[in-house]
Amino acid sequence: MSKNYFILFIFLFAFFFTFSPSEVIGNNQNDFFTEITDTIFSENDIEIEFKSIIVEGVGTKIFIILKNPEQKKYYNNRSINVFINDSLINVKIKNNKGAIPYTFISKETISVKTGNYFFSETITPIPLWLSILPPLIAILIALIFKEVFTALFIGILVGTTTIYFYQGSSIFAAIFKGMFAIIDTYILESLSDKGHLSIIVFSMLIGAMVNLITSNGGMKGIVNILSKFAKTARLGQLVTWFLGIIIFFDDYANTLVVGNTMRPITDKLKISREKLSYIVDSTAAPIAALALITTWIGIELSYIQDGINAIGINESAYGVFVSSLNTRFYPIFTLIFIFILVIKKRDFGPMLHAERKARKSENIQLINNNSNNLNESEISDKIKARWFNAAIPVLIVIFGTLAGLLYTGWDSDVWNNENISFSTKLSKIVGNSDSYKALLWSSLLGTVTAILLSVSQKLLSMRKSIDSLIKGFKTMLTAILILILAWSLALVTEHLHTADFISQGLVNANISPFLIPALTFILSALIAFSTGSSWGTMAILYPLILPASWLISDNYGMDYDASLSIFYNVVSSILAGSVLGDHCSPISDTTILSSLASSCNHIEHVRTQLPYALTVGAVSVVIGTIPAAYGISSYILFPLGIIVLYLIVVIFGKKVYYT
Repeated sequence: MSKNYFILFIFLFAFFFTFSPSEVIGNNQNDFFTEITDTIFSENDIEIEFKSIIVEGVGTKIFIILKNPEQKKYYNNRSINVFINDSLINVKIKNNKGAIPYTFISKETISVKTGNYFFSETITPIPLWLSILPPLIAILIALIFKEVFTALFIGILVGTTTIYFYQGSSIFAAIFKGMFAIIDTYILESLSDKGHLSIIVFSMLIGAMVNLITSNGGMKGIVNILSKFAKTARLGQLVTWFLGIIIFFDDYANTLVVGNTMRPITDKLKISREKLSYIVDSTAAPIAALALITTWIGIELSYIQDGINAIGINESAYGVFVSSLNTRFYPIFTLIFIFILVIKKRDFGPMLHAERKARKSENIQLINNNSNNLNESEISDKIKARWFNAAIPVLIVIFGTLAGLLYTGWDSDVWNNENISFSTKLSKIVGNSDSYKALLWSSLLGTVTAILLSVSQKLLSMRKSIDSLIKGFKTMLTAILILILAWSLALVTEHLHTADFISQGLVNANISPFLIPALTFILSALIAFSTGSSWGTMAILYPLILPASWLISDNYGMDYDASLSIFYNVVSSILAGSVLGDHCSPISDTTILSSLASSCNHIEHVRTQLPYALTVGAVSVVIGTIPAAYGISSYILFPLGIIVLYLIVVIFGKKVYYT
């Protein structure tokens, strides 16, 4: 027995001396770190780096980078002791780099010491309040001067100049560096985003397809068919509203399809492009925010699930989503508000002026000479107008998108699960889909179908069909440039942590849990307005506000059911506020696409839509969100809100000259 123990001891001794510690660690890099207490470094062994953009009060990182090859081999996947301003911190080294979390409250000198190495540098963080200036300046310039390109460019320049100035450049050097950074950093980074590129390609294909089905007489055929139903301006708006609700599964597809399809009809009925773009914009996102089978639901469910996990409550993300629908006041009120405006033949504010001007005009296109017209191509008298040449490609885009969503999100385990309903299965599958692929596939298929229909019926030659497609591509250039600049500005606001500046006040404030949903709604609207992104707003606020609202409710002494009611309301308020801010923002991608699809001047679209969006937003908060937080039933609040909206239209609205 003793002999066996001796052999085992010899074997273990040989094993540990055969394999050095670094080799053992190298085979288990992701499993553990070995702590090193005695570290010896010289100036040639280590390099200290900071993040290029450091904002006051926002967490950043100090990076320790190993330079010496021997040190890299020995210390990689181990921990070293580092003194940051004389405070001892244990830093894990992985891939030859260690990261130390740190927050700069104001200008300060940071010192780093480890072994014989010492480093010191004075850091001046960017004041957090400056982060609001780029989007604020861009929005103000756009609204005042009605010129969006200059507004966006100046907004980005203000942001990049601020960044370089606080990195140590003089004000003049910062301006030049900031100007060059617009194109070599922010525009390129915006274009390198797969989602952004997908939107650009999808928009170009839709523009090309629309131009082609206009040239081959298909759009004229559609106009002839729909004109039988939309014989008056009121009916034309109702048809547009109805189509906006039917195409519920994606806001981008909704906007481009409905806007392009209805524009020739609304022009014929002398409905202003501003009114068309308002109906298009205000049905696309609201219906996508309400429907159970949309491209929005997947990302929203993931954020809700993260919030549930952080809180630790026994609720399903889908159950929370469904339970929160009865407090989504803004999307529902927006859809109803449009219907009331159309039925009562009334408008107010800038929209009233636009509508009356359109009714008096002989040609709608003449008063939209600054718009982005998609399909003003001349149609030969020899081409017979056939409705199906437009209907087939458009239906392929609609149903092709839905089929693509089902294909890319298909999960046999979900589909074969007998414990969940059919609608839940569809929602989960669509929620897990790749919406960008679905949109790209369907738009390409619709465009190819339009070419085949044109050539096979000898309506257009192949050469003329391709020329028409290229012309369609060109018509999208203006809108795409606006989109790229808007995305670049959004990236600047992300780097400067604009959302943190806006949201910091609510999280730190000592407020009643009953006011949390309303404040969340306003906060969401402000962030979406400033960043131009409802999805970005949800990404910021869901993980931030959901746990905070539950904690505030719990500290207030509320029971589980009462806290859960507030939680549902907050879930709705984040999404609803995001949609409101998106509707009001001139730098929002969906707002830009609505202007594009309707061939409406972008700033005029924002200017005429803003009073309507703010009106519905105010009613949503006062009549809906706040009373709901205090426990008043939605069965009371929705009828009451509809009555208030009706009275607003009747009292403040004035009759438009209808035909």
